[in-house]
Amino acid sequence: MAASDPGRWGECGPRPPGRLGARGGQEPGTVLGAVGMMDLAYVCEWEKWAKSTYCPSLPLACAWSCRNLIAFTTDLRNDDQDLTHMIHILDTEHPWEVHSVSSGHSEAITCLEWDQSGSRLLSADADGQIKCWSMADHLANSWESSVGSQVEGDPIVALSWLHNGVKLALHVEKSGASSFGEKFSRVKFSPSLTLFGGKPMEGWIAVTVSGLVTVSLLKPSGQVLTSTESLCRLRGRVALADIAFTGGGNIVVAAADGSSASPVKFYKVCVSVVSEKCRIDTEILPSLFMRCTTDPNRKDRFPAITHLKFLARDMSEQVLLCASSQTSSLVECWSLRKEGLPVNNIFQQISPVVGDKQPMILKWRILSATNDLDRVSAVALPKLPISLTNTDLKVASDTQFYPGLGLALAFQDGSVHMVHRLSLQTMAVFYSSAPRSLDEPALKRPRTTCPAVHFKAMQLSWTSLALVGIDNHGKLSMLRISPSLGHPLEPKLALQHLLFLLEYCMVTGYDWWDILLHVQPGMVQSLVERLHEEYTRQKPALQQVLSTRILAMKASLCKLSPCTVARVCDYHTKLFLMAITSTLKSLLRPHFLNTPDKSPGDRLAEICAKITDVDIDKVMINLKTEEFVLDMNTLQALQQLLQWVGDFVLYLLVSLPNQGSPLRPGHSFLRDGTSLGMLRELMVVIRIWGLLKPSCLPVYTATSDTQDSMSLLFRLLTKLWICCEAVMRAQPVNQMRVWWMNAACCLASCWSPTWTGFPPVTGWSVACSPNSPCACASAGRPLYPAAPPPCSWTASPGPLASPRSTTSGGYTWAPTPPRSAKPAPGVAVSPC
Repeated sequence: MAASDPGRWGECGPRPPGRLGARGGQEPGTVLGAVGMMDLAYVCEWEKWAKSTYCPSLPLACAWSCRNLIAFTTDLRNDDQDLTHMIHILDTEHPWEVHSVSSGHSEAITCLEWDQSGSRLLSADADGQIKCWSMADHLANSWESSVGSQVEGDPIVALSWLHNGVKLALHVEKSGASSFGEKFSRVKFSPSLTLFGGKPMEGWIAVTVSGLVTVSLLKPSGQVLTSTESLCRLRGRVALADIAFTGGGNIVVAAADGSSASPVKFYKVCVSVVSEKCRIDTEILPSLFMRCTTDPNRKDRFPAITHLKFLARDMSEQVLLCASSQTSSLVECWSLRKEGLPVNNIFQQISPVVGDKQPMILKWRILSATNDLDRVSAVALPKLPISLTNTDLKVASDTQFYPGLGLALAFQDGSVHMVHRLSLQTMAVFYSSAPRSLDEPALKRPRTTCPAVHFKAMQLSWTSLALVGIDNHGKLSMLRISPSLGHPLEPKLALQHLLFLLEYCMVTGYDWWDILLHVQPGMVQSLVERLHEEYTRQKPALQQVLSTRILAMKASLCKLSPCTVARVCDYHTKLFLMAITSTLKSLLRPHFLNTPDKSPGDRLAEICAKITDVDIDKVMINLKTEEFVLDMNTLQALQQLLQWVGDFVLYLLVSLPNQGSPLRPGHSFLRDGTSLGMLRELMVVIRIWGLLKPSCLPVYTATSDTQDSMSLLFRLLTKLWICCEAVMRAQPVNQMRVWWMNAACCLASCWSPTWTGFPPVTGWSVACSPNSPCACASAGRPLYPAAPPPCSWTASPGPLASPRSTTSGGYTWAPTPPRSAKPAPGVAVSPC
C-alpha cells in the first residue's frame, strides 16, 4: 500500500478540485432550488475526463465515519488509468485534500464500511476479497492493510463490522434536562460476540452473491479466525443484501435476488467460538413480498428491486425496499411485529395451556408506501439514534427537530428528497438544476440527449445535518441540511437544537463539523456559555472525562465569530497544557510495589491544592521525592517541554497589566484557577527534577546570577492562583489589581529588558534600568518616584505567536525616549 501525497488528489494524477464552493455557497453555474432547507456547501471535482471513461453500470461505494472522514470510490476508467480500484479519503473540513489509496483489489470495490471509532475501514470487491485498513501513525493521508479475508471468486454484496454492544438513544423530550444521562440513555444491547470478561470481540461479517455468509474474528493476539456458511440449504443468487443486529446479540441478514416477483428473505445468524474455531449457525425468518407485486395494476410496472436497506444497523425490525422500472420507482417501509396466532376452539379445549396464553408469531406488516416516483438512484439512511417513542416523536414535531427522522432519496432527474423514515412523507427537496414545474405535463418536458447528473451513492452524517453524494460524473457534493428543514424557528429554539446535538457529540466523542455548518456568528457566544453551563452541571467524574472534548468544541466554535476568535489560542493552549500535565504525571511512580489508594499524580494535586504557601520549597517538603526519581536521559529529553511550561508561566505573569483586555492571548488563564493550579503542580515537579539534573531546568535571562527564577515565578503564580480562587468563592479581592501592578514591576526588575517575551502594555508603562530603581505609572502621575532611567523600553505588537514562541519574537521591542504618564486615580503601586 502506498499513500498519496497530501497536497495532491491522488497517486494516479488527478488535480485538486477546479471549483470549490465556500460553506453555504453554491457552485458557479448551478441553479439551486430548495423546498425546506437543503443547500450546497461545496463541490469537489476531478480533472476533466472524456465521457467514454465513465462506467455507468459500475456501482459506487461511499462511507462516512464518526470522525467526519469520507471514503468513496469512482467509476472513472480508461486505458492509462483506472480509479475504480482505488479508495479515496476526504476530510470534510479540508475537502481540497483528497488522499487516494491504492487498494490492491483486483476487481471493482463494492462495499466500504467504517468501524464505530472511525479509525478503521473495511473494503470488499467483486472478487470476494475483504481488507481491513487502519491509519498509519494516526494520519488521515497514510493507510495500511495488515489483515483481511477472502471468499475467492464470490462478489461481496453486503459488509458490516460486528456490533460492540454500545447503543444510545436520544430523547428529544428530555433535551432540556440537566443530566446527560437523561438526554442520552444507554440502551441494553448485547455484542455480537464477547471475549472472556464480557469484552466485545472485534470482527466483520459479509454476504456474497452466491448466498454465503462469511465471518472473520480478530483475536487480541492478532490472529484472524474466518468461517463461511450458507444462509440456507438451498442456495440461490443474492443480488441485494443488508445486515442488522438484534439486542440479544444475533445478526439478521436480508437478501433478495433482484426480482420483485421473488420474496425478500430474512435469516438469523449466530456466531460463536468453539475450540478456537469460528462457528456460524443460521435460521430462516419470515419473508415478505412487496405490496406493489400483489396489486394487479402495478404487478408488472416495477420488475426489479433496486434498494434493500434496514432503517438502522441496530434496528432489525424495520426495512426499506425500493422497486423500480427504467423510469420510475416505488418505495415501501415494512416492520416486523409479533402477532397472536388464532387457535381453533377445539384445540383450546384439549390444551388449557393454549387457551391461557395465545401463541405468537413474527409477521411483516407494511408501515407506509409512496406513490409512483422518478427512478431512485441512491438511498441514504440516518445514523442518529433518536428515540422513536410516541412522546419523543410528538415533541420533535412540536419543536421542529428533524435530525434522525428523515432519510434521503436521490433520483435520476438530479433531485434529492428528504422523507420521513416512518411515513415516507416528503420533508425537503434539493434540486441540482432548475426545478421543473409540477403542473407541467410530462409529455411537454423536453427530452435530453444525455442522462441528468444524479447521485449514484449517498451518505448522511452522524448527526444528519449534512449529506454527501457522488454523482455519475465523478463529482462529490456536500449538502447542508437544516435541523428544522427550513421551518421558521425562534432563535432560542434554534440554539437549543444545536446545543442538544453538540452535547451528543461531546458525550459520544464524535466529530461535530457538520453541526458547525449551521452555527451563525451571532450564536457563538451563547452556545459557548450554554455548553459550559451544561458541562458544569454534570458529576465531577464525567467532567473529567469530557474536559478535553469541551475545550476542543469551544475552540472550533470560537473560530466562527470575529468577536470570539481571540479565545481560540487560549483553548488550544489549555489542551496542550493538559496533555503535558498528564504526560509528566504519568512518569511518576510509587516508591513501593504495593500501590496506595492514590497515585503520585493525584497526591501531588491534593497537596498543591491544600498548601497555599508561596514558598516552593515548603510545598516540596510534603511530597515523597523518591516518587519523582527518573532516569537522567529521560529528564534531559523532557527539557523542551519543561522550558515551554516555564516560558508560559512567565508570559502569563507579565500579561497581568493587560488583564482587562480579552483580545490578548492568555486572557482566560488569568481567571482560570484550575489551569493556574496545574501550572503550580508542574512548577513543583520541575523544581524537584531540577535538583536531580539541573540541565533540564528552564533557562531564563535574569539581571542577577543569584536570582532564583523558579522560586520567584512560583511565588507570583501562587498569589495569582489565590486571587482567582477567591474570585470563584466570591470573596472580596480589592487588592487584586494593586498586586498585579506590583508583580509586573517585580518581574521587570528581575529580568533583562532585552528579553523579547514581554507583551505590550495597554494604558500604563514600566521603566527600568540596571542602575536605577523600578518605577510604575498608570495613566497618570508616577506612583513611585524614581530617577529617570537612561533608557526606557516600550512594546510594539509583533506577529501573533503561540505561548512557546514568546521568548523568541512573540513581540518586538524598540528603545524610545522616556515619556511621562497620565494619572489614574485609585491605583497605587508599591516598590518591589
